[in-house]
Amino acid sequence: MVTVLKHPGVAQLGLTTGQRIARVHADLRMGAPIVIRESGTAHLVAAVETAVPDVISQFRAVARDGIIHVAVTARRARTLAARAYDGDLARLIVPAEADTGWIRSIADPSRDLETPMKGPFMSLRGGSPAVARAAIRQCKQSRLLPAAVISPVPEHVPIPAELTSLSCELLCHDENRTLRLHEVARGNVPLKVSPRSRVHVFRPSDGGEEHYAIEIGDPDRDAPVLTRLHSACFTGDLLGSLKCDCGHQLRAALGEMGEPGAGVLLYLNQEGRGIGLANKLRAYTLQDQGYDTVDANHRLGFEDDERDFRLGAEMLQLLGFGSVRLMTNNPAKVDFMRRNGIAVEERVPLVVERTRLNADYLDTKARRSGHLL
Repeated sequence: MVTVLKHPGVAQLGLTTGQRIARVHADLRMGAPIVIRESGTAHLVAAVETAVPDVISQFRAVARDGIIHVAVTARRARTLAARAYDGDLARLIVPAEADTGWIRSIADPSRDLETPMKGPFMSLRGGSPAVARAAIRQCKQSRLLPAAVISPVPEHVPIPAELTSLSCELLCHDENRTLRLHEVARGNVPLKVSPRSRVHVFRPSDGGEEHYAIEIGDPDRDAPVLTRLHSACFTGDLLGSLKCDCGHQLRAALGEMGEPGAGVLLYLNQEGRGIGLANKLRAYTLQDQGYDTVDANHRLGFEDDERDFRLGAEMLQLLGFGSVRLMTNNPAKVDFMRRNGIAVEERVPLVVERTRLNADYLDTKARRSGHLL
């Protein structure tokens, strides 16, 4: 007979809240349902964008009276002419005859012209919208369309143990958590603008996307450093897209830093103002239909800007910088940095070429987002 001894420390192993939330994001992206609990009631939740027909069928089978609903932001509800009784969101009842395609058409406005006949909608009124609010937020953080299908689970129905389950309380706590980055690697990378340059890679504690700091020359830690807070733009930075000024700003900023031989470029992986590349391309489709960049984001269900610039402030602090000369045309970035412990001694304008193809984009940044162009 073989006796298996259990190590006394194994029982203490477990996932942190951040790790469990990261698992939520992975599950939603692959189309797996999760469980969100509130006040003793469990709710099955799936991202509309990735939900498959079998999951929707199972949600219906489990739900009380077979009624399930889709949570969308008030921005998206407005374009659907649906009532947002909960203020910042709407809970839309899914008709019994609706299929997965109908549900997805609710969330994705880039296909509104393909499915113009939607509604009238019935919105839930009363009861707590906390689960819907938490579900939408997790969809956003997963870089998915901000819409979730939800089914309350009766007490007598067992829930599979393998489903990731969190409480609304934990998810709400996550909304206000203090970010924690740590540097995982650095290396010398000679650049055209400055042969003496280093790239620092920072990883968040929740295992999310990494962010980079490019240090040009040997900037003085005791003096305001010329800094650019730049959000990733695959189409502009890498492909040279003419729809935006991102690639031009990136190269202009590096050039300005290379001239005196000192500066820091913070490269944040927050594509499309924080909505992700897929959603940015959906916004481009809406722009082709005549909407400007802000209205396109709103029709998708996002705010004007979903980025978190706290990342940049934390990276600077970890590198030992406390004050900057910030290269930006966006006053909101200046305010963000100051509120998060970085002294902005000067705002340095970043002037780029205006063309026929980016004129509307630049005009919208000035008119709708307060950029100083």
